[in-house]
Amino acid sequence: MKNHGNKSNRKGIARRDVLKGGAAVAAAATTSMFLPRYGSAQDGVLNLLAWPGWGHPDTVGPFEAKHGVKVQVKEYAGGEPMLALANSSPPGTFDVILTDAEYVQMLRAGDLIVELDPNDYPFEDYWPNYQRFPLHWDGDTLYSVMVRFGYLGLSYNMEQYTPKQLTSYSALWEEGAAGKVGFFDWYLPSMGCLSLYNGNKSPFDIDEEAFGKLRETMNSLAPQVAGYYSYANTYSSLANGQVWLIPGIGEWLTLGLRKDGVPVNTHIPDEGGIQWTESFSIARGAQSPELANEFIKWMASPEGQVRCALRPGNETGIASKKGWEKLNADHPVEAEWLRMRLDKRNMMDEWNEGKIVIRRLPFQQTIEDWTQAWAEMKSV
Repeated sequence: MKNHGNKSNRKGIARRDVLKGGAAVAAAATTSMFLPRYGSAQDGVLNLLAWPGWGHPDTVGPFEAKHGVKVQVKEYAGGEPMLALANSSPPGTFDVILTDAEYVQMLRAGDLIVELDPNDYPFEDYWPNYQRFPLHWDGDTLYSVMVRFGYLGLSYNMEQYTPKQLTSYSALWEEGAAGKVGFFDWYLPSMGCLSLYNGNKSPFDIDEEAFGKLRETMNSLAPQVAGYYSYANTYSSLANGQVWLIPGIGEWLTLGLRKDGVPVNTHIPDEGGIQWTESFSIARGAQSPELANEFIKWMASPEGQVRCALRPGNETGIASKKGWEKLNADHPVEAEWLRMRLDKRNMMDEWNEGKIVIRRLPFQQTIEDWTQAWAEMKSV
């Protein structure tokens, strides 16, 4: 697996792309001064910009009770909407920004997050793979702390398919899948999996010839597609049997449905899968930066990590090995469901076997190039 380390996405994180955020947004929010250390909470509220579900009491309730505060969440679905909100909101709107790791570079380029002190966080408790996760650091400077991760491959209806039938993404083109293929309407994970299918071991770092082939692959699949779905509708399209196959999503969606009795699962085809991550950064201009730091520290602790893993409706992997140990001790059934048992094969094995690549932004094309290719597929 090709390792890019801290290599920057030369075209992918151009300043103009940060300001666009994949859509029309306002000028980047900046402040006139850097806060080297943190002040106190302003009004008993921690303002969090995050994916849906992060305000659930089972996840943040203990932190709220401990600090006598309320975690107030503004939700988004997708990296570009997150950038749009971060860029267009006045300084001080958010204290903490939860983002997928590949967008940390864009938040940095937009001057929207501050440096963090690595000594504040229990990285010694983390799996070695995640103690210095490359997209979160610039040399020895830390900007974000990972709390969750998972793998994206091919999610499927278990009444229609078995894993043996899904050894390749080529199943998407089969006659029986016509009108039963769906997509979460976000270009990056979807195109990443199709790029893996094309044989690109570094699916986001491809030359113009390979990018042209990727566009051809996408357009050839378009006639099979039943729909391109919002975050919520992706759940319902699998739950009601409208679609049988969705590439580019994973257990973050299918596990919760399966626990509710819906016959769905996720499989990593032989071409490989993509790792997504979620991490916390402190927003520049945060009104409650000290509280923000305490929140990230708590979420990185074993207790916070277990609550991250068991977030209602969106259970998934966590970065802390100590968190895994606590999960196995306190919630052995859930550890089994999540493939985080320490005494048997678990989700770290697929990573260690080189079957998983990190999701990144495009390297040799711009974000606009990729979003245009996605729009072209949707118009076929």
